[in-house]
Amino acid sequence: MFNLEEELKNLPEKPGVYIMHGDDDVIIYVGKAKILKNRVRQYFHYSRNHSPKVLAMVANIKYFEYIVTDNEIEALVLECNLIKKHRPKYNILLKDDKQYPYIKVSINKEYPKVYMTRRLENDGAKYFGPYAGMQTVRSTLEIVQKIFKPPSCNRKFPEDIGKGRPCLNYHINNCFAPCIGGRVSKDEYRKVFFDICAFLSGSHDALLAEMREEMLTASRNTEFEKAAVLRDKIEAIQRFGEKQKIINADKQTDMDILGIARCNTKSFVEVFFVRGGKIFGHQNYCIDDTQEVAEGEILSDFIKQFYSESSDVPREILTEYPISDSDIIMSWLSGKAGKKVSILSPMRGEKKKLVAMVHKNAEISAENYRISGLNIAMSKNKGLIELAKKLDLHDVPKRIESYDISNISGSDNVASMVVFVDGKPSKKDYRHFKIKSFDGANDYLAMQEVIYRRFRHALEEEEKIDKGEMTPEECKFLPLPDLILLDGGKGHLSSVMEIMESIDIDIPVFGMVKDDKHRTRGLVSSSGEIEISMLESVFNFITRIQDEVHRSAITYHRKLRSKSLEKSVLDDIKGVGKVKKSALLSHFKSIDNIKKASISDLLEVVDKKTAECVFEFFKEK
Repeated sequence: MFNLEEELKNLPEKPGVYIMHGDDDVIIYVGKAKILKNRVRQYFHYSRNHSPKVLAMVANIKYFEYIVTDNEIEALVLECNLIKKHRPKYNILLKDDKQYPYIKVSINKEYPKVYMTRRLENDGAKYFGPYAGMQTVRSTLEIVQKIFKPPSCNRKFPEDIGKGRPCLNYHINNCFAPCIGGRVSKDEYRKVFFDICAFLSGSHDALLAEMREEMLTASRNTEFEKAAVLRDKIEAIQRFGEKQKIINADKQTDMDILGIARCNTKSFVEVFFVRGGKIFGHQNYCIDDTQEVAEGEILSDFIKQFYSESSDVPREILTEYPISDSDIIMSWLSGKAGKKVSILSPMRGEKKKLVAMVHKNAEISAENYRISGLNIAMSKNKGLIELAKKLDLHDVPKRIESYDISNISGSDNVASMVVFVDGKPSKKDYRHFKIKSFDGANDYLAMQEVIYRRFRHALEEEEKIDKGEMTPEECKFLPLPDLILLDGGKGHLSSVMEIMESIDIDIPVFGMVKDDKHRTRGLVSSSGEIEISMLESVFNFITRIQDEVHRSAITYHRKLRSKSLEKSVLDDIKGVGKVKKSALLSHFKSIDNIKKASISDLLEVVDKKTAECVFEFFKEK
């Protein structure tokens, strides 16, 4: 039994990582501390200063555990690894690393290749990224292909050297063709990929200086073809560099610049990469559930997660806000990068202007997200607005309920009710019904029973609310819908209208009719069919509802049939196993029909001995 007060007393005054557990041992938060005793006790003893998110987390803690480390840097590394592994609910999280693509140069291989990957492995290869999206990766790889012309085919080297003719890429000058025997040595091949690594890391000046030296050496040695190839590469890299914004031509410190902007519950972190005094690229990252977290804390957690996997850590990281634990994070990054790494929050000068520029880009990302959300909402509302106009409703329906019946040859009658709220499925409000009032196939009677039961439950819940026996939040059939759509035509509509009049419920009801190929055709009212063009938004919206209610009814029906197959009275009959039971139910549709069957009827499905056993079993019953 976990005793909170006792465990808090026993916490050590040492650095380490604490792990909060919720229900079913699920890890809900991971944090690091310079002194575990002080940090963990704060959660439980100083609640007035906590944000609502922290209060919610503390309320869900069932127990905690901790791991002591030798120092705070070890605690930080362990914290990053545990967050990445467990993805705790209350930690600030980047998307899973698998979501982000990297460029991999397999320099660990004898004959390397360059390609996109989503998996980071400790295999000696060089990884560049993470990139925010596939388009950025494709564009970068296109530039690499254009300048360095690495082989992009599936040939394996050195096995395939000298085998077959070079492919089309060689003939269009898009590959340096190492497959041609004697054309490229292993050292020359590998040199191209070391140059690609230098290019992707942003070290253009050093790469260009080395290439110029190689070009002069080749020229002196009368290797004019090699010199011309190097000249073209140098010009291509220079042209690429000219397109990049110059930040500072004198102080060419490599740096990353971080800006942050918010939109609703999300934060958008923009990262600009400056290499050799020029902007080499930029990426944007979206972080969820940050509405109650300070900007400095978001950036601190972002830096820890972002650079825990990045192979390219610059000398300076500029942030829009001062971050917590900056000293310990700088020590960790310096050890990781093998050079001194500084984290700065400039208050004036050129660097302050750079941070402001990056912040504007983060704001643009946040605004684009907001606009895209509005466009999606408008698109969904467009179908609702058109529906209200078509049906001549006074208001746009907020809650729509749709009903469908499912059975096989009249057996196992079931119905499904699906609910759309503001144009979106609300699956928590879906309901299913077993038809109880009759046997056999009669969709009209089945629809009447379902509607009656649905509204009877609603009226009972209203009475309980009035008496104080139930709260609105506990209700399963309230609120009432603004519109009802039946999967069926005029017959279904008439039967439902009849039952609704009898229970004095006044809600618009329409049928959703299908064509000969069982595809949505339109709507039907008591006065006739309502024409709807396939090009109208409302047509797609109705189709969506009709498909969803049909899917829901069929799924429920199959689930019940599966259960009835698993356990039935047939299991008690000698000689009737799973296969014969399934065959009998499929043929006769119900147990009642099997009871009434003669031996000759049963012989159409099973062998004589089994038929006699089944017949005698029900005869005795």
